[in-house]
Amino acid sequence: MPLPTSVTARKSKSLSRRQVEGLIADGHAIVVVHGKVLKVDAWLKYHPGGDKAIMHMVGRDATDEVNALHSPEARKCMEAYQIGQVEGLWENFLPPIQGGHFRAYIEDDEKLQHSDENFDLSSSQNSSRSSTPSSDGSIPLIRRRGPGNATESPSSSSISSLSSSSAVERKAETIPSYIDAWTKQEIDLDLSAYPPLDPVTQDEIVQKYRLLHDRIKAEGLYECHYASYLTEICRYALLFGLCLLFLRWGWYGTSDTVIGIIIADFWGGLSLGWWKRNHNVHHIVTNSPEHDPDIEHLPFFAISHRLLLSLRSTYYDRIMSYDSFAKFFVHYQSSLYYVILAFGRFNLYRLSWEYLILGLGPRKGPAWWHRWFEILGNIVFWYWFGYGMVYKGIPTPWGRFVFVMVSHMVTMPLHVQITLSHFAMSTADLGVRESFPQRMLRTTMDVDCPEWLDFLHGGLQFQAIHHLYPRIPRHNLRRTQKLVVEFCKDVGLPYALYGFVEGNKEVIGRLADVGRQAAILAQCQKAVSEKADLGHHT
Repeated sequence: MPLPTSVTARKSKSLSRRQVEGLIADGHAIVVVHGKVLKVDAWLKYHPGGDKAIMHMVGRDATDEVNALHSPEARKCMEAYQIGQVEGLWENFLPPIQGGHFRAYIEDDEKLQHSDENFDLSSSQNSSRSSTPSSDGSIPLIRRRGPGNATESPSSSSISSLSSSSAVERKAETIPSYIDAWTKQEIDLDLSAYPPLDPVTQDEIVQKYRLLHDRIKAEGLYECHYASYLTEICRYALLFGLCLLFLRWGWYGTSDTVIGIIIADFWGGLSLGWWKRNHNVHHIVTNSPEHDPDIEHLPFFAISHRLLLSLRSTYYDRIMSYDSFAKFFVHYQSSLYYVILAFGRFNLYRLSWEYLILGLGPRKGPAWWHRWFEILGNIVFWYWFGYGMVYKGIPTPWGRFVFVMVSHMVTMPLHVQITLSHFAMSTADLGVRESFPQRMLRTTMDVDCPEWLDFLHGGLQFQAIHHLYPRIPRHNLRRTQKLVVEFCKDVGLPYALYGFVEGNKEVIGRLADVGRQAAILAQCQKAVSEKADLGHHT
């Protein structure tokens, strides 16, 4: 059925950059996809993937993010929200959720029109105040280390240069200046290792990335061959059967491992809605200390020195306090890494129930019932696992405690595998001009292993490939990797590829680096405080 003339005219209307900015200033959620301007205000509360993922795309060309995360059918539905189109290459705004500022649109105001470029540059630069590990990257392997290797603050000389009379006034701004120095150093290291951020270079990367998508599609790598999962199903069914057998025999230590694998990975009593909301944001703002929930683990971990500033998380809508508790754990985080991850399963329970109880997912639209179905599913899980298996199946309190602890702690290798892909990679924000594929490859690593070990990693060793093309089934990721390596060589993008052991060393090294940075910062704070006290008494 043809669209009414008025609707067609509305969709074909050409919108200027200033008009789009004005719409955002008025509180509208505007994204650009394939040159089409979409006003998605009404869809925010219905989006099955959560509202935060959309909010990080406001004012941006979201074409690659949308294509990566949505099916063709879902993308077709988006056309209902089109209010116009833009001409030429779109230059991104910094989204409001990330601190971008927008001006109301005043028609025929030439002065404002001519000031667009300066304003946009300042908006882009606001997003660059973030941290990043250093890099001397090459293809196919990139190694990175941050300024935490230093034994003193990059601005330590400024402490002694403070005059007594100005120490009190400058105390509040001196510590952030050290953080800024580290941040600049890390950004400079990333800029030297990756292609330039000019529009021509980044657009070339994007166009070749999209051509690779067409090639992947032509080779059938998006197609899911469900028979490939038969081996997985048989293996886990066997393990679960052994789990029940060992429980019957009273071999609680043996059955724990099986329960850890089966329950944690598949029927784990976790919220799928929480995972989608969390994971979608992670895929869009990967490794951003302020925005990516997958690296926001204070007080236990800090993989960026910027987290030492008690940043505000836009995902959790709260301050991530770098308090005395956090200072202790960050100081020892490289030593406690595996120990803390052994308890990661319990944190997933907390996050899941927080999501369900607070109703953070869609309450209307096609996914309104997911929350209630998930609550039912979690109740069923705790009935059969908590009551039926643990309470009724194990006769002693101590046996129950050992069973629960060990069965959950053996999931630690899974948490290691997940954190391995990002903890050692860049956490810098290079601004709104960086393309989607470059940002994904700069913040994500792959784990190198022989093909016969793929069953052990479960596809999680191809996280960089997964971030570029999330809809590719896991059994096709290895074939896709070869194509991505060719793409990286063609456009000059470093591709981070480590062995499992080497990757773990990189993560531990990163945690140790930030721990050293925390120690340096503590020394700086002490020195500045003493200088300020001296100035006050003088």
